[in-house]
Amino acid sequence: MNKNKSIVIWLLSGCALIFIMVVVGGITRLTDSGLSMVKWNLFMGAIPPLNETEWKETFSLYKSYPEYQKVNFNFTLSEFKYIFFWEYLHRMIGRLLGLVFIIPFIYFLIKKRLNKKLIIQTSILLLMGTMQGAIGWWMVRSGLVNNPDVSHYRLAVHLITAFLTFAFTFWVVLPLILTKERSGNTILLGLTKILMLLIIVQIIYGAFVAGLNAGIGFNTWPKMGDYWIADAVFQLEPLWKNFVEGRYGVQFIHRILALTLVAFVIYIWKKGEKLELVNNQKRSLNLLLGIVLLQTLLGIFTLILVVPLWLAALHQIGAFFLIMATTYSLFIFSKS
Repeated sequence: MNKNKSIVIWLLSGCALIFIMVVVGGITRLTDSGLSMVKWNLFMGAIPPLNETEWKETFSLYKSYPEYQKVNFNFTLSEFKYIFFWEYLHRMIGRLLGLVFIIPFIYFLIKKRLNKKLIIQTSILLLMGTMQGAIGWWMVRSGLVNNPDVSHYRLAVHLITAFLTFAFTFWVVLPLILTKERSGNTILLGLTKILMLLIIVQIIYGAFVAGLNAGIGFNTWPKMGDYWIADAVFQLEPLWKNFVEGRYGVQFIHRILALTLVAFVIYIWKKGEKLELVNNQKRSLNLLLGIVLLQTLLGIFTLILVVPLWLAALHQIGAFFLIMATTYSLFIFSKS
């Protein structure tokens, strides 16, 4: 750890910034702020409007796009400043993240502080981060045309890429922190891999719920109104479209996946109880169980309280801790 202390701090700083960026991105989505900045230059434009004239020019540019013309046509300048703030903050954190990664990466390369494995891993991270920025703009562009709302498919790609970048960064840093030899466990490793896939699918559906505003409507639990499966789940033809494009079909899948995750984590935990595990393996299973139960409760209350901003943000934070705990378990149960 001491030998790699600066590299550990660097990678953990990246994890922290990705975490902050996704949380702010969630708030940006929940406040409908994502389309307020209709232009973005990679190297120019870091300074926001600084006086009333510049603000009016920026607002006038926003007025030429569909979101203002079809949705926010009654917006005042002060209301525009509010939504602009969240999108500007989100993009600036992205810029900061790029600098925090690239500058130390070049320094460590020059100083030959990275071994071959770390060079490959951090190069992959650099590629993932670059892709994330491009995907973000690709997502925003989908809402600057006729329909003033971003594609929920593109939103899902943007969100899951951020989560996977976070998980991979955490995976790279773990062996630099936990240097002791691991005993591993083949059975629990296989089950945890399945769990990770389920979580990835659930995060994608969380993005679908956000992108389609599917959290508003049927704000009851465990039933959807008076029914276990509401008729509104099956509004679209063909049938499969309901589960990727229908608001309530998507909400239904998100509900079912939440219960599936809880049941599967309990199964893994019970399986671990029957095996001879070392302390850190037991702790990882207890952590998984606690987080998945808390995350499910956050999801339920987010739904029944009709998606308040603070609770929806907490629910997204819970997803981060769940994928972090799962990544940690994958590391603990693997031997190398």
